[in-house]
Amino acid sequence: MATLVSVNVGLPEDIAWNGRTVHTGAWKHPVTGPRRVRRLNIDGDGQGDLGGHGGENRAVLVYQLDSYRHWAREFGRDDLEPGLLGENLTVEGLPDDEVCIGDRYRVGEVVLEVTQPRVTCYRAGMRIGEPRMAALLVAHRRPGFYCRVITEGDLEAGLDIVKIADGPEGVTVAEIDALLYLPGHPRDTLERALRIPALSPGWQMSLQALADEDGTTTGNAGLAVTGPPPAWTGFRALSVREVHDESRSVRSVLLADPSGVPLPDWIAGQAITLRIPGADGSAALVRSYSLSNAPGGGRYRISVKREPHGAASGYLHSRLRPGDVLDVAAPRGTFRLGDDASPVVLVSAGVGVTPVLSMLYALVAAGTDRPVWWLHGARDGAEHPFAAEARELLKRLPHSRFHVMYSQPAESDRPGVDYDERGRLAGVALDALDVPRDASAYVCGPAVFMTEMEAALIAHGLDASRVHTELFGAGPALTPGIAAHAVPPHQPAGAPGPGPDVQFARSGLSAPWGPPATTLLEFAEACDVPTRWSCRTGVCHNCETALLAGAVRYAPEPLEPPAEGNVLICCAQPTEAVVLDL
Repeated sequence: MATLVSVNVGLPEDIAWNGRTVHTGAWKHPVTGPRRVRRLNIDGDGQGDLGGHGGENRAVLVYQLDSYRHWAREFGRDDLEPGLLGENLTVEGLPDDEVCIGDRYRVGEVVLEVTQPRVTCYRAGMRIGEPRMAALLVAHRRPGFYCRVITEGDLEAGLDIVKIADGPEGVTVAEIDALLYLPGHPRDTLERALRIPALSPGWQMSLQALADEDGTTTGNAGLAVTGPPPAWTGFRALSVREVHDESRSVRSVLLADPSGVPLPDWIAGQAITLRIPGADGSAALVRSYSLSNAPGGGRYRISVKREPHGAASGYLHSRLRPGDVLDVAAPRGTFRLGDDASPVVLVSAGVGVTPVLSMLYALVAAGTDRPVWWLHGARDGAEHPFAAEARELLKRLPHSRFHVMYSQPAESDRPGVDYDERGRLAGVALDALDVPRDASAYVCGPAVFMTEMEAALIAHGLDASRVHTELFGAGPALTPGIAAHAVPPHQPAGAPGPGPDVQFARSGLSAPWGPPATTLLEFAEACDVPTRWSCRTGVCHNCETALLAGAVRYAPEPLEPPAEGNVLICCAQPTEAVVLDL
């Protein structure tokens, strides 16, 4: 029979780590006497990052004494004690390869139900002093597991742990952990796991994404949004066939293969990356632009707004001519039109119209009978690109509706003809227009506009998972436990490194690789380039990034490789000049 060896609690505190401060509740310590176990926590305990830990489905973390013995042998240590890996309950028995998701256990007055394995997180290794710990927990199949509290009550060390119900399907903690994080993902096990009601919603979503894969993509769809591999690696030369003004400030550029061979197809909503010559011999500029034409035509059209001080947009507007050649990376991106049967809401402002216009072309080409809503905001008619083009496409859809708003219409702009309403496109329009609440929405425009519209669509009643936004600049950082700080990207401190150039495309920064950074993630952090990460050891794929050009090596090797054309920056080093989509 299993036994409760130790009850461990700890409130969040600030811990110094690698020159930063981490707010974490991972520092747990054994307590004596009874402790009350409640629906969300044990008295005296807390989590510093509720995004990854805690909550109803992760109220209590359990770890095994036998796993501590395993790590003592593995690391040659004799100082490993209960609570060191952040668990609430240290137990004798209940191994991860026997305990199943959905199993229920009674410990004194308390009834617990197993919901998921431990979350892979860098903080698992902070206190034990092993940076690889997040990966080792998975690779050695000893993650530990979370429970939800079915019956609240008191418990204390020394109590017996009695199994009172078996989880359906018999999928063990170790098995489901490997199912998500290790290569393979056998479909029969995925289907069994998805039939377990006790499995936490986050894991259900991840495993469902894996189960929905149709074999056309690479990478781990349960951990990162995946897509087809890029049509080519690095940059290739494309010729400019046409240059055309779409509005007072937006210019379109049509690109084609110099030999006349049709360019590879792409998915509506994707973007290409251009390498643009720098002024007066300075370093080339790398910028990404959404494709705005119909997928499948063999040519790529981008449409670029001229910014007052934009070096790249200035070049494309002032100097680019038909016959010129530009280096272009293959279409990529996760802002893609879904193929379900739900109504579609395409929302844009200004030049943000470009990717949703491509989606509109795709819907017309497919002959869709889905209801399609077109919502667009512009300053006036002179600043309204693709007005006629979009209206002609919408006429070809049997169930389309559109609503155009001008914030400052000119005297020549005709209400009811050129635009429908004066003002800024905002959330209040959603209720007035009776936008369907079961729709999938695609939003693109200035950052503030997207943030406001995303919140408005969710408040209107759309499911958050069905609201998709496209970001032109650097994405928001994910630094669990560490307060985000807004510092513009810059050259790393100290003398320039001796290694190959690392170019951060979205941040507009390039710097030679070098110490003290040991990974591309650490180098990006040294430059204050916004990054997303959690495990820092090649497990969680939060740091997965498009590798637009160049090559890398891994140390350590990730447990599962990223999608083709991507890189896990947390454990990668450049072997030649690289361009990252950061």
